[in-house]
Amino acid sequence: MAEKKAAKTAKKSGKPAASKSNVNYDAASIQVLEGLDAVRKRPGMYIGGTGSDGMHHLLWELVDNGVDEAAAGFANLIEVTLHRDRSIEVSDNGRGIPVDKKKGAKTALEVVFTELHAGGKFGSGAYGASGGLHGVGASVVNALATKLVAEVDRDGITHRLVFSERQPGHYLKSGKFKPASTLEKVRKIPAKRTGTRVRFWPDFEIFDPEARIDYATVRDHVVRVCFLVPGLTVRLVDKRPDSTQDKPEEFVSTGGLADLVDHLSIGEHVTDVITIHDVSTFQEKVPVDGRMTTVTRECTVDVALRWVKGYDTQITSFVNTIPTSEGGTHVTGFERAMNKAVNDYLLADNRKLKKLAKSGKDRAVREDVQEGMVAAVKVTFPEPQFRGQTKQELGTPPVQTITYDLVKDGISDWFDNGRKAQVGRVRDKIADAVINRVAAKSALETRRKAASLGSAGMPDKLADCRVHGLDSELLIVEGDSAAGPAKAGRDSETMAVLPLRGKVVNAGKATMKQVIENAEATALFTAVGAGSGRDFDLDQARYGRVIILCDADVDGSHIRCLLLTLMYHYMKPLLESGRVYAAMPPLYSAKFRGHTHYAYSDSERDETGEEKKIPLDKWVRFKGLGEMDVEELAETTLDPSTRLLKRMTIDDGRAATQAAELFDVLMGSDVSRRRDFVLANSELVDPDALDI
Repeated sequence: MAEKKAAKTAKKSGKPAASKSNVNYDAASIQVLEGLDAVRKRPGMYIGGTGSDGMHHLLWELVDNGVDEAAAGFANLIEVTLHRDRSIEVSDNGRGIPVDKKKGAKTALEVVFTELHAGGKFGSGAYGASGGLHGVGASVVNALATKLVAEVDRDGITHRLVFSERQPGHYLKSGKFKPASTLEKVRKIPAKRTGTRVRFWPDFEIFDPEARIDYATVRDHVVRVCFLVPGLTVRLVDKRPDSTQDKPEEFVSTGGLADLVDHLSIGEHVTDVITIHDVSTFQEKVPVDGRMTTVTRECTVDVALRWVKGYDTQITSFVNTIPTSEGGTHVTGFERAMNKAVNDYLLADNRKLKKLAKSGKDRAVREDVQEGMVAAVKVTFPEPQFRGQTKQELGTPPVQTITYDLVKDGISDWFDNGRKAQVGRVRDKIADAVINRVAAKSALETRRKAASLGSAGMPDKLADCRVHGLDSELLIVEGDSAAGPAKAGRDSETMAVLPLRGKVVNAGKATMKQVIENAEATALFTAVGAGSGRDFDLDQARYGRVIILCDADVDGSHIRCLLLTLMYHYMKPLLESGRVYAAMPPLYSAKFRGHTHYAYSDSERDETGEEKKIPLDKWVRFKGLGEMDVEELAETTLDPSTRLLKRMTIDDGRAATQAAELFDVLMGSDVSRRRDFVLANSELVDPDALDI
């Protein structure tokens, strides 16, 4: 009765009724997480998650510490080792973490690995401008590891401290772990040798079982690190059983951000690398001795950029020595400055844009300015404010204004005094981007209106499936001859068929307007239903997989390259999420003694023929998918239990873009381009192999 009365009272008052879970909410309900327990309780707050990304973040924390030593001028070598037992080791030849006493019996080394917000990067003490600012990096690594071994070379001795389940100590000869704060003196070393080595074993009670360190991701990270500190060498060693690296790799750069932009530039260059370097100051309030005090900060802005003939944009940003994948105030300032300078200086009174000026559509937007841009933006200043512990986004407000002012002045100066031919090419490129964007938007709106007049708005040639979602597939086939058997042999519940009846546009060199106006490209965009280009939304895709079915000949390879190029430039999330596949149809079939055998290569045909005693004249080579009957196509290419599919990746898309360009040279109508290519590469041909 009392509970019902309370509920009625709560309904009248609008307040929730008291329940058993909140009746005893008192001081005993308040929990205090001591030491590293807070990290283990909420790891996502510190490393972003417990998957592979989070595990990589632990590695970045240790690498960043070494980079800070190098940036301060005390180290020139960092080594990252991925061990067989899934442990990870990072070493540097910096000064070495201090080993003297810090808190009673505790050394500074122990404090760094056991207490949050402990480090040498607060204020302007041991580091002027560093990446590890929160003082939680090393301790977070220890908090999320079952074991951690830290060795420090200082004062002619190698000091070691082991952490087992976050407790400091060392292992006895018997193998038993003895908790203690005393550092173990491992060996004597030359007095001038200094450095730090940290090896840790991730705790898989915290991390997902499938979480792992990806070599390519680490490689990409350390390569970029080298560009931040010219002269720094980073050595990467992979000792894991499944490693494809048979020897260590070393990376070093001397040109800084300019080298990074050159490294990231793909395709023909429109400009040389443009560099901007300048310094300014700003004021901010920070606590000093318990009181908010206004201090003056010096901020250095370094920018390197260039335009290439492609359409992709790559902007890499850093704060001190930390990559900021989510950008922040410095990137916002850079982008605003580029837009302002381009519109006010570069495109002012541009002849190409006169028609658009009448309707007010002649202003370049961010996408126009950044089309084909490769840029690196770095700001260096003490104690930056990051949004979140993972330090992926800069939040210091005054940096936006400083970056804006310095970049606007720097790029405007290049527009005025740079090489006229290059400035002219950039002007034309951005003006064309504006024109294409406006035209493409108009064409797209017209097509959308036309599509809305139809019953379904889908391409007429699409044989759609009945159920859409992650378990459905869109099969792209080459022509009507293959479409017939594909439609007859598919599972119409989850498989849709889209035949290509015309030439797919080469998206690697075509304008956006040309792509939108291409019937085959538009049919693919419409069928997938997720948009195109920067507006592509993977969550709106109608199919879980897109499968390319092409003949195993030169024409089929060309079409596959063009489709992958189109997806790479206008549907990239499909490739990034691993939802694009190429079917692998057999090259040969042989009906022998009541059985049908298939071979996917000449060598497989020969091996199968020898094993099954099949005469060579029994093998029939498929000239195309259209030659297969329904049963053959279903068994070899459509049935999920028997077909072979190859997952396409971003690298495949990038390679396809280059291959499509080569196909255009060799098979296109431009004879002069083909002649120039043959002459340029004639020395690669063995004359004895020619039938002349």
